[in-house]
Amino acid sequence: MDVTKRDVNTSEAVSHSELDDDGKLRSDTYAVLASLLSSPPSQDLIDYLRHISPSTDGDIGEVGKAWQQLRLAALQADILILDDEFHTLFIGVGRGAIVPFGSWHMTGFLMDKPLSDLRDDLKALGIESDAYEKDPEDHIAALCETMALIIGADDIDESRERQFFLRHIHPWAVKFFNELLSAKSADFYKPVGLLGVAFMALEKQYLNIQTH
Repeated sequence: MDVTKRDVNTSEAVSHSELDDDGKLRSDTYAVLASLLSSPPSQDLIDYLRHISPSTDGDIGEVGKAWQQLRLAALQADILILDDEFHTLFIGVGRGAIVPFGSWHMTGFLMDKPLSDLRDDLKALGIESDAYEKDPEDHIAALCETMALIIGADDIDESRERQFFLRHIHPWAVKFFNELLSAKSADFYKPVGLLGVAFMALEKQYLNIQTH
């Protein structure tokens, strides 16, 4: 299977108040993060976020609060401004305010050993990179999309899913999302960072990853 960006279904309003009890909701969350972090948000994606159903539960948790913040940001979003914000954050002139590659965060270098290890694991899982994708596979968006694919794959068990998360996402994703949350040039993307931090904590619980 190919690592390709999935289309978000914008025809349905989705409640995200109970993200830890449904693999589809986990997969959809990864897919939304992948879409938000791979390119400037499309109008369809913004419309999707605007129609997320606010939870009526008394205790919606940190992930639920983050979804509500992202919904509010989408209600106020302007596509042209979002395009500028995305490029300032992730592309810039030479480099954006935040580096979205795992190898950089884990070793301080781009295209380093973590990327080589990732490619080996992707090959072992039978996942092929998109031949038209310019960014290396350790881009945070590609990793989120890969997790969405892994969760939905019938032939990949939970132990391999856990191992992939532990090796390629857990070591650096929270650091990345915290940088996004605190970036001076982030406005719409602050709630994206908030969602990322909260969701990574939930994933650690779901996959039973202990922090020592």
